[in-house]
Amino acid sequence: MEIRKLQEQYLVFCKYRKELDDKTLKAYRIDLRQYFEWVEGEEPGKAEIEKYITKLHIDFKQKTVKRKIASVKAFYNYLEEEELIEENPFRKIKVKFKEAVVLPRIIPREEIESLLNYMYNHKPDSKGKMVGTWQRDVMIVEMFFATGARVYEISNIRVECVDLQSGLICFKGKGNKERYVQIGNQEVLEWMREYYSENKEEIEACGFFFVNNRGGRFTEQSIRLMLKKYTKAAGIRRNITPHMFRHSFATYLIEEGVDVSCIQRILGHSSIKTTQIYIHVAARKQAEILQQYHPRNAMKIKVA
Repeated sequence: MEIRKLQEQYLVFCKYRKELDDKTLKAYRIDLRQYFEWVEGEEPGKAEIEKYITKLHIDFKQKTVKRKIASVKAFYNYLEEEELIEENPFRKIKVKFKEAVVLPRIIPREEIESLLNYMYNHKPDSKGKMVGTWQRDVMIVEMFFATGARVYEISNIRVECVDLQSGLICFKGKGNKERYVQIGNQEVLEWMREYYSENKEEIEACGFFFVNNRGGRFTEQSIRLMLKKYTKAAGIRRNITPHMFRHSFATYLIEEGVDVSCIQRILGHSSIKTTQIYIHVAARKQAEILQQYHPRNAMKIKVA
């Protein structure tokens, strides 16, 4: 079987057997295409693979290189397990990575407060769609900060996944894995109920909890543009992205003493190592507190 058909067969396996999401499948497809264009469809030897890996290191950041290599290795593992090849050619390739630690960017608390204050205090005077749109926008921003969910998770929330009585929301994350997150603020929950009540017909017809003006799902790109519009209108100069709410959610919970393993479950991280990055960010705040409030700083010590 030619290599292109094998790739398609593998991607079908990933979608239906491994239940990978469309975003991951798209990345796999690109990674495999780039690799096989490099080796020109041939069965590569060790030297050819080493050259390809070197090229990746030249062209991309460590995190991207790691993913691209993992994509190809996983494909060859699949072929080996299906007995379509004798041995994975990557098995004898040793690759070491030394990724730089990039601390996540968070939104200062006062800017989140300013944004929400602006949004709540700029409700349209007219009735109908304008109010429904405003309610949806406010609820999306509130949900970002209340749950730490990813933008595509919020965009794709089905109406049946939101329990408006208890405030429990079922998100479908990476690999289509489900997790439940509780809305912990009663005011936010009341606003969610009001949004649903006043827009029930459109929401039920669409099937998604957040609906656009044409009656379809409110997409990830639309959410990003909406957030950009409101932050600019609120006079916030910082470029706030949806993912920064996720970083802020985790960091502020750690600052409040919440256990990192609990935050791991809420965020849906498969490894606690991913969550531990927020400990480094919270440590900055700890340093500020100790520098400002530690009693040693107010002591007058005379040194002989």
